[in-house]
Amino acid sequence: MATISVPASLPDVSEDVEQLNKAFSGWGTNEDLIITILAHRNAYQRKMIREVYSSTYGEDLLKALDKELTSDFERAVNLFALDPPERDAFLANEATKKFSSSNWVLIEVACTRSSDDLFGARRAYHARFKKSLEEDVAQHTSGDFRKDLKEDPKDDYLKLLRATIKCLTCPEKYYEKLLRLAINKTGTDESALTRVVTTRAEVDMQRIKEEYQRRNSIPLDRAIAKDTHGDYEKMLIELIGAEDA
Repeated sequence: MATISVPASLPDVSEDVEQLNKAFSGWGTNEDLIITILAHRNAYQRKMIREVYSSTYGEDLLKALDKELTSDFERAVNLFALDPPERDAFLANEATKKFSSSNWVLIEVACTRSSDDLFGARRAYHARFKKSLEEDVAQHTSGDFRKDLKEDPKDDYLKLLRATIKCLTCPEKYYEKLLRLAINKTGTDESALTRVVTTRAEVDMQRIKEEYQRRNSIPLDRAIAKDTHGDYEKMLIELIGAEDA
Protein backbone atom coordinates (compact mmCIF):
# COMPACT_ATOMS: atom_id res chain seq x y z
CA MET A 1 0.00 0.00 0.00
CA ALA A 2 1.19 3.46 -0.92
CA THR A 3 1.82 6.19 1.64
CA ILE A 4 1.78 9.36 -0.44
CA SER A 5 -1.32 11.48 0.08
CA VAL A 6 -2.89 13.30 -2.86
CA PRO A 7 -5.44 16.04 -2.06
CA ALA A 8 -9.00 15.18 -3.02
CA SER A 9 -9.29 18.51 -4.81
CA LEU A 10 -6.31 19.49 -6.94
CA PRO A 11 -5.56 22.71 -8.83
CA ASP A 12 -5.15 22.61 -12.58
CA VAL A 13 -1.76 21.34 -13.66
CA SER A 14 -0.94 24.76 -15.11
CA GLU A 15 -1.38 26.27 -11.65
CA ASP A 16 1.00 23.70 -10.15
CA VAL A 17 3.52 24.62 -12.84
CA GLU A 18 3.12 28.35 -12.19
CA GLN A 19 3.57 27.83 -8.44
CA LEU A 20 6.70 25.76 -9.00
CA ASN A 21 8.15 28.46 -11.23
CA LYS A 22 7.40 31.02 -8.53
CA ALA A 23 9.20 28.81 -6.02
CA PHE A 24 12.36 29.23 -8.13
CA SER A 25 11.93 32.97 -8.70
CA GLY A 26 13.29 35.91 -6.73
CA TRP A 27 15.74 35.69 -3.88
CA GLY A 28 15.99 32.21 -2.43
CA THR A 29 14.00 29.10 -3.18
CA ASN A 30 10.66 28.20 -1.62
CA GLU A 31 11.49 24.61 -0.69
CA ASP A 32 8.26 24.15 1.28
CA LEU A 33 6.17 24.96 -1.80
CA ILE A 34 8.16 22.45 -3.89
CA ILE A 35 7.55 19.75 -1.27
CA THR A 36 3.86 20.64 -0.94
CA ILE A 37 3.32 20.14 -4.67
CA LEU A 38 5.66 17.35 -5.77
CA ALA A 39 5.38 15.13 -2.67
CA HIS A 40 1.59 15.12 -3.00
CA ARG A 41 1.07 14.28 -6.66
CA ASN A 42 0.96 10.77 -8.10
CA ALA A 43 3.19 9.54 -10.92
CA TYR A 44 0.80 10.54 -13.69
CA GLN A 45 0.25 14.00 -12.19
CA ARG A 46 4.00 14.57 -11.81
CA LYS A 47 4.55 13.51 -15.42
CA MET A 48 1.95 16.03 -16.57
CA ILE A 49 3.58 18.75 -14.46
CA ARG A 50 6.93 18.07 -16.15
CA GLU A 51 5.38 18.15 -19.62
CA VAL A 52 3.48 21.39 -19.03
CA TYR A 53 6.48 22.99 -17.30
CA SER A 54 8.67 22.18 -20.30
CA SER A 55 6.17 23.51 -22.83
CA THR A 56 5.52 26.66 -20.76
CA TYR A 57 9.05 27.64 -19.77
CA GLY A 58 11.18 25.81 -22.34
CA GLU A 59 13.13 23.95 -19.67
CA ASP A 60 12.94 20.50 -18.11
CA LEU A 61 11.62 20.77 -14.56
CA LEU A 62 14.40 18.45 -13.39
CA LYS A 63 17.05 20.84 -14.71
CA ALA A 64 15.34 23.71 -12.94
CA LEU A 65 15.35 21.69 -9.71
CA ASP A 66 19.02 20.87 -10.21
CA LYS A 67 19.86 24.56 -10.33
CA GLU A 68 17.83 25.47 -7.26
CA LEU A 69 18.28 22.54 -4.85
CA THR A 70 21.31 20.87 -3.33
CA SER A 71 22.57 17.72 -1.67
CA ASP A 72 20.28 14.92 -0.40
CA PHE A 73 17.15 17.06 -0.72
CA GLU A 74 17.87 17.62 -4.40
CA ARG A 75 18.33 13.91 -5.01
CA ALA A 76 15.13 12.98 -3.16
CA VAL A 77 13.03 15.53 -5.07
CA ASN A 78 14.57 14.68 -8.44
CA LEU A 79 14.20 10.92 -8.00
CA PHE A 80 10.58 11.22 -6.95
CA ALA A 81 9.80 13.65 -9.77
CA LEU A 82 10.97 11.10 -12.33
CA ASP A 83 8.46 8.80 -13.99
CA PRO A 84 8.91 5.37 -12.31
CA PRO A 85 10.40 3.68 -15.43
CA GLU A 86 12.82 6.60 -15.86
CA ARG A 87 13.74 6.38 -12.19
CA ASP A 88 14.48 2.68 -12.41
CA ALA A 89 16.56 3.28 -15.55
CA PHE A 90 18.53 6.04 -13.83
CA LEU A 91 19.18 3.97 -10.70
CA ALA A 92 20.12 0.92 -12.76
CA ASN A 93 22.59 2.95 -14.79
CA GLU A 94 24.19 4.25 -11.59
CA ALA A 95 24.41 0.68 -10.32
CA THR A 96 26.13 -0.63 -13.44
CA LYS A 97 28.88 1.96 -12.92
CA LYS A 98 29.61 1.00 -9.32
CA PHE A 99 28.14 -2.48 -8.90
CA SER A 100 29.69 -4.45 -6.06
CA SER A 101 28.70 -7.11 -3.57
CA SER A 102 27.21 -4.41 -1.32
CA ASN A 103 25.04 -2.82 -4.01
CA TRP A 104 21.69 -4.49 -4.60
CA VAL A 105 19.96 -1.96 -6.84
CA LEU A 106 19.81 -4.22 -9.89
CA ILE A 107 18.39 -7.06 -7.81
CA GLU A 108 15.71 -4.72 -6.45
CA VAL A 109 14.69 -3.62 -9.92
CA ALA A 110 14.69 -7.16 -11.30
CA CYS A 111 12.86 -8.80 -8.40
CA THR A 112 10.33 -6.26 -7.10
CA ARG A 113 8.95 -4.84 -10.35
CA SER A 114 6.20 -6.34 -12.47
CA SER A 115 6.88 -7.53 -16.00
CA ASP A 116 5.29 -4.33 -17.31
CA ASP A 117 7.46 -2.24 -14.97
CA LEU A 118 10.58 -4.02 -16.19
CA PHE A 119 9.61 -3.52 -19.82
CA GLY A 120 9.07 0.20 -19.12
CA ALA A 121 12.42 0.49 -17.35
CA ARG A 122 14.26 -1.26 -20.20
CA ARG A 123 12.61 1.02 -22.76
CA ALA A 124 13.40 4.12 -20.67
CA TYR A 125 16.99 2.94 -20.25
CA HIS A 126 17.49 2.59 -23.99
CA ALA A 127 15.85 5.95 -24.67
CA ARG A 128 18.04 7.75 -22.15
CA PHE A 129 21.38 5.97 -22.50
CA LYS A 130 21.17 4.77 -26.12
CA LYS A 131 22.00 1.16 -25.24
CA SER A 132 20.25 -1.71 -23.53
CA LEU A 133 20.33 -2.33 -19.81
CA GLU A 134 21.35 -5.92 -20.50
CA GLU A 135 24.40 -4.73 -22.46
CA ASP A 136 25.54 -2.49 -19.62
CA VAL A 137 25.07 -5.18 -16.97
CA ALA A 138 26.90 -7.77 -19.09
CA GLN A 139 29.74 -5.38 -19.81
CA HIS A 140 30.21 -4.59 -16.14
CA THR A 141 29.79 -8.06 -14.67
CA SER A 142 32.41 -9.41 -17.08
CA GLY A 143 34.95 -7.28 -15.22
CA ASP A 144 35.11 -5.94 -11.69
CA PHE A 145 32.12 -7.76 -10.23
CA ARG A 146 33.30 -11.09 -11.53
CA LYS A 147 36.67 -10.38 -9.88
CA ASP A 148 34.87 -9.62 -6.61
CA LEU A 149 33.13 -12.97 -6.77
CA LYS A 150 36.43 -14.77 -7.35
CA GLU A 151 37.86 -13.31 -4.15
CA ASP A 152 35.19 -14.93 -1.99
CA PRO A 153 32.68 -16.58 -4.31
CA LYS A 154 30.77 -18.54 -1.69
CA ASP A 155 30.16 -15.57 0.60
CA ASP A 156 29.12 -13.15 -2.16
CA TYR A 157 27.01 -15.74 -3.94
CA LEU A 158 25.09 -16.50 -0.74
CA LYS A 159 24.53 -12.81 -0.06
CA LEU A 160 23.16 -12.32 -3.56
CA LEU A 161 21.01 -15.42 -3.30
CA ARG A 162 19.53 -14.42 0.07
CA ALA A 163 18.82 -10.88 -1.16
CA THR A 164 17.15 -12.20 -4.31
CA ILE A 165 14.95 -14.65 -2.39
CA LYS A 166 13.92 -12.01 0.14
CA CYS A 167 13.13 -9.52 -2.65
CA LEU A 168 10.94 -12.08 -4.39
CA THR A 169 9.15 -13.51 -1.36
CA CYS A 170 9.05 -10.76 1.29
CA PRO A 171 9.97 -7.40 -0.22
CA GLU A 172 8.81 -5.54 2.88
CA LYS A 173 11.34 -7.47 4.98
CA TYR A 174 14.09 -6.82 2.46
CA TYR A 175 13.39 -3.08 2.45
CA GLU A 176 12.97 -2.93 6.22
CA LYS A 177 16.45 -4.36 6.66
CA LEU A 178 17.84 -1.96 4.09
CA LEU A 179 16.29 0.97 5.96
CA ARG A 180 17.45 -0.33 9.33
CA LEU A 181 21.02 -0.59 8.11
CA ALA A 182 20.82 2.80 6.39
CA ILE A 183 19.51 4.60 9.46
CA ASN A 184 21.03 2.79 12.41
CA LYS A 185 24.65 2.48 11.38
CA THR A 186 27.22 5.15 12.19
CA GLY A 187 26.55 7.81 9.59
CA THR A 188 23.31 7.62 7.65
CA ASP A 189 23.37 5.91 4.23
CA GLU A 190 21.37 8.66 2.52
CA SER A 191 21.63 6.97 -0.87
CA ALA A 192 19.86 3.82 0.30
CA LEU A 193 17.36 5.75 2.43
CA THR A 194 16.42 8.05 -0.46
CA ARG A 195 16.17 5.17 -2.92
CA VAL A 196 13.83 3.11 -0.76
CA VAL A 197 11.52 6.00 0.11
CA THR A 198 11.25 7.41 -3.42
CA THR A 199 10.76 4.02 -5.12
CA ARG A 200 8.35 2.45 -2.61
CA ALA A 201 6.20 5.40 -1.46
CA GLU A 202 3.70 4.68 -4.24
CA VAL A 203 3.94 0.90 -3.97
CA ASP A 204 4.19 -0.81 -0.57
CA MET A 205 5.67 1.68 1.89
CA GLN A 206 2.82 1.11 4.37
CA ARG A 207 3.80 -2.55 4.70
CA ILE A 208 7.45 -1.59 4.99
CA LYS A 209 6.57 0.88 7.76
CA GLU A 210 4.62 -1.78 9.62
CA GLU A 211 7.52 -4.22 9.33
CA TYR A 212 9.94 -1.53 10.50
CA GLN A 213 7.80 -0.77 13.54
CA ARG A 214 7.51 -4.47 14.37
CA ARG A 215 11.24 -5.08 13.99
CA ASN A 216 12.57 -1.91 15.65
CA SER A 217 9.81 -0.79 18.06
CA ILE A 218 9.89 2.74 16.64
CA PRO A 219 7.86 4.28 13.82
CA LEU A 220 9.85 4.78 10.64
CA ASP A 221 9.04 8.49 10.46
CA ARG A 222 10.49 9.03 13.95
CA ALA A 223 13.61 7.05 13.06
CA ILE A 224 14.09 9.15 9.92
CA ALA A 225 13.48 12.40 11.84
CA LYS A 226 16.20 11.45 14.33
CA ASP A 227 18.74 10.79 11.58
CA THR A 228 18.00 13.52 9.02
CA HIS A 229 17.22 17.21 9.09
CA GLY A 230 15.93 20.20 7.16
CA ASP A 231 14.16 20.01 3.81
CA TYR A 232 15.51 16.51 3.18
CA GLU A 233 13.78 15.26 6.33
CA LYS A 234 10.55 17.09 5.39
CA MET A 235 10.49 15.52 1.93
CA LEU A 236 11.00 11.99 3.22
CA ILE A 237 8.39 12.38 5.97
CA GLU A 238 5.84 13.75 3.52
CA LEU A 239 6.39 10.74 1.26
CA ILE A 240 6.06 8.08 3.93
CA GLY A 241 3.47 9.86 6.08
CA ALA A 242 3.89 10.70 9.75
CA GLU A 243 2.28 8.43 12.32
CA ASP A 244 -0.16 9.96 14.78
CA ALA A 245 1.40 10.63 18.16
